[in-house]
Amino acid sequence: MDAESFKKEFLPFHRKLYHIAFRLLENEADAEDLVQEAYLKLWDKRDGLAIISNPEAFSVTLIKNMCFDMLRSGKYVANKQTIELKDFQRSCPSDDLEIKDDARQVKAIIAQLPEQQQKVIILRDVKECSFEEIEHITGLNAINIRVLLSRARKKIREQFNKLNNYESRGN
Repeated sequence: MDAESFKKEFLPFHRKLYHIAFRLLENEADAEDLVQEAYLKLWDKRDGLAIISNPEAFSVTLIKNMCFDMLRSGKYVANKQTIELKDFQRSCPSDDLEIKDDARQVKAIIAQLPEQQQKVIILRDVKECSFEEIEHITGLNAINIRVLLSRARKKIREQFNKLNNYESRGN
């Protein structure tokens, strides 16, 4: 495959590949780097790419697998406290402050969870990964993931309620 054919076949998916990588890695620089690495891999294998019937699906699978490998590796340390609160209807500034304080408390609680529970809760509830994606990233099976999620959510709920009940008694 020559350079022109490669550009026509694979470069149109750049934006889609970047969005997938960013969704999984939550880091612009890492996502862009990974997409570039993916293109390098594709270019190195360009002679064998002619037999691929769906270049888009092949590229998406490649970028997802590269992201999963990166997340699984010890080299990549995800920021464990990158939680975004989404879809909150804020009616007044005092509500906004309460939400920010609640988010800070939840982040602190998550940071105290065992590592596997942290990883699973962040992947599922923050990054909104499917169970299949979490299986690829962690190497755990669906049952283990559900158990870890259940335990993590229970611990977060208990600790959050404990903090809020303690604070309300102090007032």
